[in-house]
Amino acid sequence: MAKPFSGLQREMYLKKMTQRELDVLVIGGGITGAGIALDAVSRGMKTGLVEMQDFAAGTSSRSTKLVHGGLRYLKQLEFNIVKESGQERAIVFENAPHVTQPEWMLLPLLKGGTYGKLATSVGLKMYDTLAGVRKHERRKMLNRKETLEKEPLLRDDEKLKGGGYYVEYKTDDARLTLEVIKEAVYRGAQAVNYTKAENLLYENGKVVGARVTDRRTGETYDIRAKHVVNAAGPWVDELREKDGSKQGKYLHLTKGVHIVLDQSKFPLRQAVYFDTEDDGRMVFAIPRRNKAYIGTTDTYYEGEIANPRMTEADMDYLIKAANYMFPSKQITREDVESSWSGLRPLIHEEGKSASEISRKDETFISESGLISIAGGKLTGYRKMAERIIDRIAKQEGIKKKCITDKIVLSGGDVGGSDKLQAFVSGAVEKGVSLGLSVEEAEVLSELYGSNILRVYEIMETQGEEAKNYGLPEGIYASLVYGVEEEMVYSPIDFLNRRTSALFFNMPYVQKYKNGVLRYMAHRFNWTDEELDKHIEMLEEEIYYAKNPVKTEENN
Repeated sequence: MAKPFSGLQREMYLKKMTQRELDVLVIGGGITGAGIALDAVSRGMKTGLVEMQDFAAGTSSRSTKLVHGGLRYLKQLEFNIVKESGQERAIVFENAPHVTQPEWMLLPLLKGGTYGKLATSVGLKMYDTLAGVRKHERRKMLNRKETLEKEPLLRDDEKLKGGGYYVEYKTDDARLTLEVIKEAVYRGAQAVNYTKAENLLYENGKVVGARVTDRRTGETYDIRAKHVVNAAGPWVDELREKDGSKQGKYLHLTKGVHIVLDQSKFPLRQAVYFDTEDDGRMVFAIPRRNKAYIGTTDTYYEGEIANPRMTEADMDYLIKAANYMFPSKQITREDVESSWSGLRPLIHEEGKSASEISRKDETFISESGLISIAGGKLTGYRKMAERIIDRIAKQEGIKKKCITDKIVLSGGDVGGSDKLQAFVSGAVEKGVSLGLSVEEAEVLSELYGSNILRVYEIMETQGEEAKNYGLPEGIYASLVYGVEEEMVYSPIDFLNRRTSALFFNMPYVQKYKNGVLRYMAHRFNWTDEELDKHIEMLEEEIYYAKNPVKTEENN
């Protein structure tokens, strides 16, 4: 049974972090910080993590949701990134197969397009070699007819010459981040969301911890640590400024937007990586159950970091790109059901466009000893963490090497990646016996992996209480599990980062949001004022998921 990681016990976890000096304090609960916490605790270090929003609320829930080898990096001659990414995605797949699955990707070859037939064939073969692609997943070159058979929505004209066919890996980025953090917590780390590092603590010019504020209660805590790691993603430079060490290289934020459509409007059956018409950028179109999503944009960003929003220009760019490659459907703004916008914290490179900037990570060590890490990509999170903790281990004389390549993450205990489908089949059968439909049981089993057994246990023991909140038993059990064992503290935590419903099932959100609010108001003893605040935050996120922001350039 999973150990508690409860939204009801946040204050207790914070107090525990103040009661002893930690070996490592991680600031930032995205995938990078999560990976660092897991690596540190798995080597026996006393570890704490604070996140000022919800876990994965920043970049780590707003990606293209691929653990990929990075074909585009071959074009930039970044062979090491391709090689490392390929190796790492195989590790993620084995250790967290419930949130990482192979996804065949079609690369249409167009006359005058970014990739020619020979270059694509050679590039994909090199990609297979560098990324260590398994034999049955190696690239195939398709003729025009075969390409259209894979995806009939593709433009059927003289421009289409054929296609390349290769494997990427799809993921649920927020749940992957959460499973890493949960695994770290199960192994002894302390981790708390909605807790902001307001200031760093110093002694004799050296950083010795952080003063943090619980954003829900306003209480402050001093957490002391031998090593403080700044893994705050887009906020990395803000902490470097507080440390007085923002010198030399600095962050360059770029924004990526994705839009979601229902399969009834855009019946995509094959993931496609395709050229845009105007600027030659490459965009993904990826099916996900009865939805499809398209993205991403890549533009410089200078607005509010916490809430980047889709603009009308972003939406129009993606719609135009889709209608160029899939002209038979001609989607419109009205067809867009939801969207998300995320920021990439890249290292600035003078004279390069947003899409040309390297995705390599960089580590900065200040005179105070603050360790900051920025750049990188989701796929490489584990190696980024290893490099950071190797440095700390060396300083502390710790001999134990990194073992995270062998750690099965929370929810991943399904007997190995090759046993996943058998596990899901058994879990679905169990769910149906409890009254779920086959589809409901499949969704929950794929969402929680081996932790679905705990969700089912809640259904069996507390399911009758669901009717008090107007919720189906499966959703109620999922919500209880989220609050008690996944540190859900706000409705948007559950409806977005824990279930992805805000992005991929807006009708679900609209139908059950009031029941979710009622349950959480009861469980957390919210005042009327607190309830109104959560309602306002949730409605704002629902609104902006659908509606683009009007900007001067659009008007």
